[in-house]
Amino acid sequence: MTAPDDIDLTFLPVTTDRIADFETFFGASGSPNYCWCMAWRPMPSQLRSAKGPVKKAMMLERIEAGEPVGLLAYHGGAVVGWVSIAPRDTYRPLGGPKAAADENVWSLACMFLKRGIRSHGAASRLVSAAIEYASAEGATIVEAYPVEPDSPSYRFMGLVPSFERLGFTFHGMAGTRRHVMRFDLAP
Repeated sequence: MTAPDDIDLTFLPVTTDRIADFETFFGASGSPNYCWCMAWRPMPSQLRSAKGPVKKAMMLERIEAGEPVGLLAYHGGAVVGWVSIAPRDTYRPLGGPKAAADENVWSLACMFLKRGIRSHGAASRLVSAAIEYASAEGATIVEAYPVEPDSPSYRFMGLVPSFERLGFTFHGMAGTRRHVMRFDLAP
């Protein structure tokens, strides 16, 4: 699939109406179906090393309960991308600063784009859509945990320069690789 810079993308939240699209996307070859985006979400410790089907069931349970989990990116009716964006308290600790009483922090914990869509500005558009969605849901801050471009791990969390270009600011480190970056939505 070739993807010009102006590729038409639509971003929609994962809801019970879109579970089939979510399952199809995550279940496809080459997708992140080993984790079903449960790596940073709370789960019983004995299930952390569970295989994809167990993690899929836990994620579907969250969606069916109406919990915000993220957005799907569509092109031509097919899902081509995903971003995990949800209230920070629905994740395990990711390393950001303690939220002030008047802050509603949402975390952008990972993203995935199909090959052919990558490197065409789609990741920035995915992050921008996540910011808009979090804002519409009442977030006052979007927090992300990207890494430097030469990082050997955590690249699914995004790259620091991309977040800087979108206006995120550095707020410390979470471990040795992940940068805690925030986008302030407060007026």
